[in-house]
Amino acid sequence: MVLSWREGQGDCRLLLSVMFLLFWEAGSGQVHYWVSEEAKHGTFVGRITQDLGLELEELVPRLFRVASKDRGDLLEVNLQNGILFVNSRIDREELCGPRAECSIHLEVIVDRPLQVFHVEVEVKDINDNPPVFPMAVKNLFIYESRPPGSRIPLEGASDADIGANSLLTYRLNSNEYFTLDVKRNDEEIKSLGLVLKKLLNREDTPEHHLLITAVDGGKPELTGTTQLKITVLDVNDNAPEFESTIYKVKLFENAPNGTLVVTVNASDSDEGINKDILYSFNTDTSADTLSKFHLDPVNGYIIVKGDIDFELTKLYEIQVEATDKGTPPMADHCTVLVEILDTNDNVPELVIKSLSLPILEDAPVGTVIALISVSDLDSGANGQVTCTLTHHVPFKLLSTFKNYYSLVLDSVLDRESVANYEVVVTARDGGSPSLSAMASLSVEVADVNDNAPAFAQPEYTVFVKENNPPGCHIFTVSARDADAQ
Repeated sequence: MVLSWREGQGDCRLLLSVMFLLFWEAGSGQVHYWVSEEAKHGTFVGRITQDLGLELEELVPRLFRVASKDRGDLLEVNLQNGILFVNSRIDREELCGPRAECSIHLEVIVDRPLQVFHVEVEVKDINDNPPVFPMAVKNLFIYESRPPGSRIPLEGASDADIGANSLLTYRLNSNEYFTLDVKRNDEEIKSLGLVLKKLLNREDTPEHHLLITAVDGGKPELTGTTQLKITVLDVNDNAPEFESTIYKVKLFENAPNGTLVVTVNASDSDEGINKDILYSFNTDTSADTLSKFHLDPVNGYIIVKGDIDFELTKLYEIQVEATDKGTPPMADHCTVLVEILDTNDNVPELVIKSLSLPILEDAPVGTVIALISVSDLDSGANGQVTCTLTHHVPFKLLSTFKNYYSLVLDSVLDRESVANYEVVVTARDGGSPSLSAMASLSVEVADVNDNAPAFAQPEYTVFVKENNPPGCHIFTVSARDADAQ
């Protein structure tokens, strides 16, 4: 293990630039720090050994070690001074994606005696991602008879950061025909649209070139842009209209292919070919959405065609277009919100992480024998896991932190009565029907010298004839000891 820490004049600047928070939750054995993402190698996080009540000189003899189910190389401890520091680049977006809360969970384990501590290091977001539009250049076709006040929906930008760093505002370069409209609907989906201010005249201006800029709320702010090329079209003066601008449906994960999700419907008041409508997904629709759903271009029904997994995606926002067959074609748009519902399709995972075996038969009640972790990818009751233990064994499970348990001695052992226990741990989720997983371990009881030798009988009466020669065998006595050899 290679550890490093830079000390000196940079310490003050480091403490000013990287804020950290430490608190001790009484009785829980948990320490909480926080650090900004992208902090440099060597950045101070906390005096972990001091905060855990450990002495520096006992770290090596007690086999002090730090484990993490996350990337284990992000944070490290200097065994010479007990300081937890940043070891490699921490990217909050890579580590936690869009989740608002992001933490690195560390398990600190020492032996002799075995102890486990839990340390949470919260990763704070910095404004290191600019807004990004789906397309750098987008082509729009608008008929010249479109009335002022009509709204053309646009795909907004996305920002991988969170909080204020991801709050976007938009601005449009100055022009006399269009203005930008940004609003938030009931589903908290920010809707971006282009609103026509005055009638277009294809004969005067056949094309318009606009620039939209997205600005995030970080300090300093970051920006992203997209260019709109608007081609003004003539004739076919009635566009299709959807019966609803937003379709909201619920769909259970693992729905079989062919399952009907929803049917969208639009109508056109024109006659003949100008009122014939074709349905399609918006050109900005992601490849993942296209792999999961099929839209019938004539009838407008959307069916499942790929694996739907709640643990991967909980909501699909699908933009659908209805385009007539006029010349030039005209279109309307609607949004289909598909909420994915969880099913209990993930079996709990149970891992025995650390063992302290064999256990001496005179070990005190409360001795920690093993560390156990459980998890379940499902949500709600489907992901709530409880652990139980084999009946009639001198052990019990203690919940130590979230889904972590300790197997501890619950009553006095006697190797001479039982030398080995087969212990089965069962993890069961709260789904209906519930799913479970089991893990077994063999607990060997080690002997201590707690039994004195005992003669076969307490008293012997022996009659010996006179004149026996020296060395003559007269009688044999025997004794036994219940302890191991």
